Amino acid sequence: MKDQITGLELVPHSVRLDRRDGSLEMRSNVACDPVVAHTGVWVHQWAEAAPERTAIAERSGEGWREVSYAALLEQVQAIAASLAARGLGQDTPIVVMSGNGVDHALLSLGAQYAGVPVVPLAEQYSLITEAHARLVYVLNKVKPAMAFVDDAGRYAEALKRPELANVEVVASITEGAPRAVTPFAELLKGDSGVDLAAVHAKVGPDTLAKILFTSGSSSDPKGVLTSQGMMCANQAQMAAVMPFLKERPPSITDWLPWNHVFGGSHNSYMMLANGGSLYIDNGKPTKSGFKHTVQNIIDRPGTLSFNVPVGFAMLVHEMETNTALREAYFRDLDLIFYAGASLPQDVWTRLEEMAMEVRGRLPLMISSWGMTETAPATIMVHEPIGRSGVIGVPLPDTTVKLIPDDEMRCELRVKGPNVMKGYWGDEVKSKEAFDEEGFLITGDAVKFVHSDDAERGLTFDGRVSEDFKLLTGTWVQAGKLRLEALEGLRGLVQDVVICGHDRDQIGLFIFPRPDHVHGDNTSEGAVIDPVLQAELEERLRAMASAATGSAKRISRAIILAEPPSVKDAEITDKGSLNVRKIMTRRADLLERLYDNEDPALIRV
Repeated sequence: MKDQITGLELVPHSVRLDRRDGSLEMRSNVACDPVVAHTGVWVHQWAEAAPERTAIAERSGEGWREVSYAALLEQVQAIAASLAARGLGQDTPIVVMSGNGVDHALLSLGAQYAGVPVVPLAEQYSLITEAHARLVYVLNKVKPAMAFVDDAGRYAEALKRPELANVEVVASITEGAPRAVTPFAELLKGDSGVDLAAVHAKVGPDTLAKILFTSGSSSDPKGVLTSQGMMCANQAQMAAVMPFLKERPPSITDWLPWNHVFGGSHNSYMMLANGGSLYIDNGKPTKSGFKHTVQNIIDRPGTLSFNVPVGFAMLVHEMETNTALREAYFRDLDLIFYAGASLPQDVWTRLEEMAMEVRGRLPLMISSWGMTETAPATIMVHEPIGRSGVIGVPLPDTTVKLIPDDEMRCELRVKGPNVMKGYWGDEVKSKEAFDEEGFLITGDAVKFVHSDDAERGLTFDGRVSEDFKLLTGTWVQAGKLRLEALEGLRGLVQDVVICGHDRDQIGLFIFPRPDHVHGDNTSEGAVIDPVLQAELEERLRAMASAATGSAKRISRAIILAEPPSVKDAEITDKGSLNVRKIMTRRADLLERLYDNEDPALIRV
């Protein structure tokens, strides 16, 4: 159906809701597209259908290094042969220690072509000495046969790790290497002695393609077993509800890191599945990196735009004065997709206004819900909705189980061909991840946009697993309350942690903005700053006066002197807080939070 607002071929929301004892099951009425067996099918398909079209590209000096689909197939097959000649297979993963890059992509697809799983890691695990514990954890867990870095000199300290002593290291740039490394160019030579057709014929839907490690926000990272079938099914599910992806080859200029499922599976394989072009953005939404993003979008504007809310906010701000960026960004834009958090409505509205000014019609503006464990998209908006905050309806062939609670929200559990079978080397956690009916226990909560119309979709409503009980037996929705606290304390804090498990009141750990701390008066890990304490107390009192009960009333807080520690795993590679680690490491401060005589305490 051609949509009048966007001018795109869309499929409206259509779901059925079945009521069961104590739960609901929600499914899409849309049929899924055919699912290919593995990523190699796409490489062959587009090398034949569009050999000269750019498959992937990255900055190279003032220009771009571009790899066509014909070259992609040739180089992927050469790498696959080189890996097979070394005897690599399903039980000998390749760890990728550096970030997004053309060689990273070629190695990943070559490994998948030969049936070798790749393990992409956050580059800060290797570049920040204090984060090496995370690198060591993964290396000990997966025991790789090969490790890849784009620049051996830049990653020299990590390459000295004893855990890599017997691992072949491959590097695009070998200069400055602290040990023997194999040039990436060697893999591109292939190996004529390998029967590559026979090797590739063994690859199928159940072949392990990736081990993606979760961010570890509540425990140690878990290695999600991501099969070829999961990734291929997910692209077919999305194409079924967004047929415009198949009408013309999509293109993106994207910075999102490949060690996360959003950038590394959702976005990159959407290009490959639909014969699109992926331009790697070497910038990011940071003070130093954003200037690169601006230039990259002007040079290579895409038809789809994926980002996190802060990235879109920075784009809107820049486009208010940068007309070249605004014209390039909206010129051919079909889709704006945000994830990670809800997009502020004022940013949403301004994007719509600018799109109308430049192009005279709106792109489809959507979000979705997914996890590393679901490859990732499971619930998605695929019709115009005109507002932020909605995550949508189930994708084809998925089943969403909703378990209602007393607060008009539902615990979310899911089942489908895009859902993992378990975690690498952890049978206990693998079993614990599923309920007795085989649904993945997500730990997330959702609400219906409209209680009488399921097709209006669902909204995200925090983490069930973050919730806790006060001594009174009252449940506290910690995730939701944290967002409210961040909004109420905006401008004064960087982040907060909700405390109160088995206590009689809700408390708050506050990580302050450094520019709002006056002087250097600390007391064993807590900040004593009368000016800041008074400002926070005033804000907290305003919030408390509007609270409707003890489960929503923050009655005490303490300002933490030390920011979240990367070394001690208090902050994940996504930048989110590891609440459990913070509570454990700062147990003395937790006790002080509930000591009414402590001078660092802010009481409301």
